[in-house]
Amino acid sequence: MKRLTLNSLTVALVAALVTSSSVALAQDDDAQLEPVVVTASRGEQSLANTLAATTVIDRDDIDRLEPDSLPELLRRIPGVSISNNGGFGKESSLFLRGTESDQTLLLIDGVRVASATAGKAALQDIPVDQIERIEVVRGPYSSLYGSDAIGGVIQIFTRRPKGETSINGRLAIGSYDTRRASAGISGRGEHGWASLQLSHQRTDGINACRGYGAPIFAGCYIDEPDLDGYRNNSVSLNADYDFSDALRAEINALRANGFSEFDGGFANQADNAQQVLGGKLSYRTNGGSTFALRLGRQSDLAESFHDGVHSSDFNTHRREASLQVDSDVASGRLSAGFDWRGERVDSDTAFDRTRRTNRALFGQWLRSAEQWSLQASVRRDDDSQFGGATTGSLLGGWKLSEGLRLTASYGTAFRAPSFNELYYPGFSNPDLKPERSRSAELSLRGQGGALDWSINAYQTHIRDLIALDASWVPANIDRARIRGVELEAAADWAGWRWNGNLAWLDPRNDGGGVNDGNLLPRRARETARLDADRDLGDDWQFGFSVTAAGHRYDDGGNLSRLGGYATTDLRLGYTVNPDWSLQINAYNVFDREYETAAYYNQPDRHWLLSLRYGGN
Repeated sequence: MKRLTLNSLTVALVAALVTSSSVALAQDDDAQLEPVVVTASRGEQSLANTLAATTVIDRDDIDRLEPDSLPELLRRIPGVSISNNGGFGKESSLFLRGTESDQTLLLIDGVRVASATAGKAALQDIPVDQIERIEVVRGPYSSLYGSDAIGGVIQIFTRRPKGETSINGRLAIGSYDTRRASAGISGRGEHGWASLQLSHQRTDGINACRGYGAPIFAGCYIDEPDLDGYRNNSVSLNADYDFSDALRAEINALRANGFSEFDGGFANQADNAQQVLGGKLSYRTNGGSTFALRLGRQSDLAESFHDGVHSSDFNTHRREASLQVDSDVASGRLSAGFDWRGERVDSDTAFDRTRRTNRALFGQWLRSAEQWSLQASVRRDDDSQFGGATTGSLLGGWKLSEGLRLTASYGTAFRAPSFNELYYPGFSNPDLKPERSRSAELSLRGQGGALDWSINAYQTHIRDLIALDASWVPANIDRARIRGVELEAAADWAGWRWNGNLAWLDPRNDGGGVNDGNLLPRRARETARLDADRDLGDDWQFGFSVTAAGHRYDDGGNLSRLGGYATTDLRLGYTVNPDWSLQINAYNVFDREYETAAYYNQPDRHWLLSLRYGGN
């Protein structure tokens, strides 16, 4: 397998960012509306005023990059490592700031999304065609959201209109007999708006797994050299209506159904569905306070087969409700609320218990002055399975000069054990405690002219990590210490739009056992990303992306080493007229061979040609 260090990409990226900073002040400051985000505080804030390390990916980014999947899109986030089991539509795990997939919370339109049995979300089955915007907040946020938000929070917002009535559509064909189609209609009136979107994709895929080897607990345990296809059908509906200046209602719904073939001895096909339904009613009083009631329901429906014969099903359902009050008090914003969540398992596997509930109270104080900003929050969760958990966070920002801000933060977080860890017959432990963490971070952010940049340094300690003991039963026996530094920058220079990041990570086992001091598995210590785009004139656009990751280990004993890699993607677009556009994307153009999980293949050089109509 080919190996590539990060040195050449690092030098190129730093050189580009340093050069762009030297000319940024000479550029005219384009008048742009500052993005508004909600995830970092459970309320609206401008991105510039947000104290947490936050990255926003919008619809324009998605259309330009044309990613193969949501996990591929999220590789654009600083400090993210992705582990994928064999290409398109295959099980994928995301490691944000060195934490596990089940230690990062995923929301879709405000509704929590994850399998209650596996403990994590099926990222590979959420189609990017249905996404309007993604907000990624890095750092501990259990004090606002409860369980799972140790590494951060990822919130996906589904498609919605930008103007009046419009129709959008896309057709695409590509390598591996890939076919994609999407269409939508949306409209905006005097009192509200609505959007309906449909999408379909299918591909013959690649051979997902090249078998297995030493150690035996690696790979897919079987040699099936065939193409492992994938298809996905999805629909989303969003609507918003203002009954008056004070009363507003929202509703959102998403269903994504993915069918995937893979290599396995007991099962080699999976039919998975993600269903999300949410609604929000908000009322603003004459005194400036806002009351918001949110209801949500999420289902993760997973059925597996072997050559078409039913093997198992694991269906989980989650209902949730929250009431939040925001008030403007003493030049600040005070928020308080109550969250309720109920989880249920419906499976042909006989779990010892199939239901649990969680209740929580939370409060937050936000205050901004000319030179400083403050965000403080605290939360108490009461879980019917393990009892209570109290978490808190404190963030402070200081304006050092015009366009330069220093931020310091400290926070605690936790993750509740999954139903598999607690109640799976013969391989579970109902006495498990939640995993708990404490994190500290120091950040410096600069804004001015055509350049935005930030540097974040952090450290996280996690205790009571759940791992298998000598009897192959889960227990709270591990600890971890994670340190990291992130550099992120965006600039307009020499006619190009540049966006890049570098991240260094040191995720170590700190449990004192046989793996003490080893790197945590499947996390790359170094990651980097560079996106560059420019208009060529005469309605042509060109861009490229370089994504790189250092080596990682596939196991906790650090015996199975996966080499580092870098891939390069190219894109060329042509605007036919204001309604129609063509774009061709070439991925992994240098045909690099690499693995993010041992024995699982990744796509080689491939391409996609898209015809797009309108925009939403």
